Amino acid sequence: MTDPDDKRKKLDELGRNDSWEGVKAVVAGFGVSGFAAADNLTHLGAAVIALDESPGDEERQEKAKLLGILGADVRLGEGSTHVLPDDVDVVVTSPGWRPTAPLLAQARERGIPIWGEVELAWRLRSTGPDGNAAPWLAVTGTNGKTTTVQMLDNILRTAGLRSVAVGNVGLPIVEAVMDPEPYDVFAVELSSFQLHYTSSMAAEAAVVLNIAEDHLDWYPSMKEYAADKGRVYEGVELACVYNVADEATMHLVEEADVVEGARAIGFTLGTPAVGQVGIVEDILVDRAFIEERQTSAAELCQISDLASAAPHYVQNALAAAALARAHGVSQAAVRDGLMSFRPDGHRIEVVAEAGGITWVDDSKATNPHAAQASLQAYDPVVWIAGGLAKGARFEDLVASVHDRLRAVVLIGQDRDVIAAALAAHAPQVEIADIATADGEAAIAEAVQIAAALAKPGDTVLLAPGCASQDQFRDYKVRGDAFADAVRRNVSS
Repeated sequence: MTDPDDKRKKLDELGRNDSWEGVKAVVAGFGVSGFAAADNLTHLGAAVIALDESPGDEERQEKAKLLGILGADVRLGEGSTHVLPDDVDVVVTSPGWRPTAPLLAQARERGIPIWGEVELAWRLRSTGPDGNAAPWLAVTGTNGKTTTVQMLDNILRTAGLRSVAVGNVGLPIVEAVMDPEPYDVFAVELSSFQLHYTSSMAAEAAVVLNIAEDHLDWYPSMKEYAADKGRVYEGVELACVYNVADEATMHLVEEADVVEGARAIGFTLGTPAVGQVGIVEDILVDRAFIEERQTSAAELCQISDLASAAPHYVQNALAAAALARAHGVSQAAVRDGLMSFRPDGHRIEVVAEAGGITWVDDSKATNPHAAQASLQAYDPVVWIAGGLAKGARFEDLVASVHDRLRAVVLIGQDRDVIAAALAAHAPQVEIADIATADGEAAIAEAVQIAAALAKPGDTVLLAPGCASQDQFRDYKVRGDAFADAVRRNVSS
């Protein structure tokens, strides 16, 4: 490939059944998605250079050796991503790489296309006997993505479809679309980072669950963050699902360029209007995908059928149901799929009940919006919070839940940010500040203090509102540490 316009045109015409020989691709980042991209591009015949600043662990080194044997050039270690190699046709970046990263900045300066793994996967979709590729049902939002996608996947499987949860959860999406045995449908979780590097994807149906402050250490403002979330609606064929309680999601639908005839479908915890799914007398109902929607609603399931009655969990169920119904799934399959679904650990998970006190692990609440949703499900609460705030503020959260708080136990690097919000909006609430830097020790001390502060009828809730990497490898390790400390405390 020589002429830039000619190169890009030929690149845009390539799919999974074409030879990519002559294409020089740089893969930026050698994590899970980076390896999947590099592996499959090598398999297709492209000349691949995979770059990552981190040498990684033994498993990553083994993967690098394997790809080297297959013909890829894998360069790991400090300095490897500073300079973009010559004569590159496309850069495939891992999610989370900032647009200002030197490698990506150099690609833009040279006019080289930058794709994410999701964009690559969309271009590599396989087609069935009818000539059509398996549709994508896409989920994004600040909170609730993983639970919603897993619910959706469970519903689709219950309906007898070959489905898989992919993207920001589960299997890398490139691996899934390259599976020799085609899937019927994909349940796709997409982060704002993934959407930032996606241009041609067009889902059959998509939802933005909510928009709240997050990743403001990556985005210059909420406007850019929300805009990336809204990219999920571009090109939607059948349904743009939005949160009636979050006007920002509706505005993103209004601004999207969709296929003519695609519908806007709202989900609400209130009584649904025509074209919405919602709640009537503790029953999840559909007034969007039935012929009689002007005069009636179809029952999907009861709130008591769900694993949790927490409002944000019910919203996730409604969103998953709307996407499944848009795909044509029956009411019965939606009901059975929702009833049989159980969320992963560390999501509003009851760890113990002892002495009239309930201990709940919601370590997955890694931003203020998620913590607020969790706190609103319990009253009164001894709240354990703190970690890496990622530029977020907590004033709105504290102002909305201050009357639910028995006490607050603060841990982690940015606990002073939460303390300032408490001082301004909940000065009457007792605060325990734990300065211990060691994660497990901090959690153990927090549990001991919370046990002393809580009274029968209270919930002690770990909903940090912050990321965990200041003290733990990830939110799962933080949640495990909390659960272990709780069990030791209640058994002693």
